[in-house]
Amino acid sequence: MQPMHRPWWVHLVTTLPLVIVLCALPLRPLKGWLVCSQYFYKAGEGRLAVTNTSSDVDTGRPQARDPRRQEGLSPSKPEGDGVPNHGESAVSANQGDSKREFMKGKTVVITGGTSGIGEIAAEKLAQMGARVVLVARDKLRGEGTLARLRTRAPNLGHRVHIADLTRISEMKRVATEIAETESRIDVLINNAGAMFATRKLTEDGLEFTFALNHMAYFVVTQGLRERLVASAPARVVNTASAAHQGASLEFDDLQLTESFGAMKAYGRSKLCNILFTHELARRLHGTGVTANCLHPGFVATRFGDESGGLISRFVGLAKLLAISPAKGAETIVYLASSPEIPATTGQYFYKCRPIAPSREAQNDKTAHLLWERSAALAGLKASST
Repeated sequence: MQPMHRPWWVHLVTTLPLVIVLCALPLRPLKGWLVCSQYFYKAGEGRLAVTNTSSDVDTGRPQARDPRRQEGLSPSKPEGDGVPNHGESAVSANQGDSKREFMKGKTVVITGGTSGIGEIAAEKLAQMGARVVLVARDKLRGEGTLARLRTRAPNLGHRVHIADLTRISEMKRVATEIAETESRIDVLINNAGAMFATRKLTEDGLEFTFALNHMAYFVVTQGLRERLVASAPARVVNTASAAHQGASLEFDDLQLTESFGAMKAYGRSKLCNILFTHELARRLHGTGVTANCLHPGFVATRFGDESGGLISRFVGLAKLLAISPAKGAETIVYLASSPEIPATTGQYFYKCRPIAPSREAQNDKTAHLLWERSAALAGLKASST
């Protein structure tokens, strides 16, 4: 039995502190606080979504060190970071040329590629010469994005598949269709995701956030695994979030029947993304297929415009502190296209640099158990995945 919807006053009580802090704190401290709890309305999806940034927040934990610095290497630097001089401009241009050369003839499959950072990433990769295969929930939106891809990067054979990625049968169907249609897949980008304000169950009995944000990543990737391995070297890129900070999994209640909260469900799903990436990288070792995930940052899209009430007003103001979708898409594009990281795998990136996720996200036993539970929920054999 599903729990009753929360009354209006519960939403008021949980949202009002955000509004009070928004109005009371100075801008710079507010920016650091906001990145811990940012609500936004995912463009075109009709669902509340959330993302946050941990880089400016004092969490009380030791700050993550750049693994490349630990190894005595220079950390990778995202394009457009800082004020470039002429030498940096030349390096950036050379990097752009190498990425375009690297992506020519590549096939990229992307979920959640019809709006926001996913759409921009799809366009950027297409303009580098990649053939883009979209997975979209909405047919009209999918066809519109496909038309724009064909205009901005013509004659590459871009394609769109329509699927509801909250349903396991649809996840399996679309993965099978793509695997049968595409002779090779060089990059898989799992980007579809949302946050739901109230607890709802899918036809499979899964909580919607868990189904869309985690199970879709797991099932689609497994459906395309053989094609990825056959196309090696290949890459899997998973969009996670710093919202995983502070989250933990309760395997006796993965569907949050006891204590559902929109932020809690979203944070746990993003933790699942990182754990899945870690275990996937381990299982793909030696195949030539890498798996990495990322936090895109707090991105300004059309979130909050139609949600109404206090949340709509709050996020309207919060947008002033957000980065552009183009900036948010940079790390996705980097992980998909950079020739500099062919063997990097199992890492969590922010601003095109590997950083350490939470301790819970680095737990091997939790990652292994999540894999087994996910396989069981999807009707797959854990040993064969």
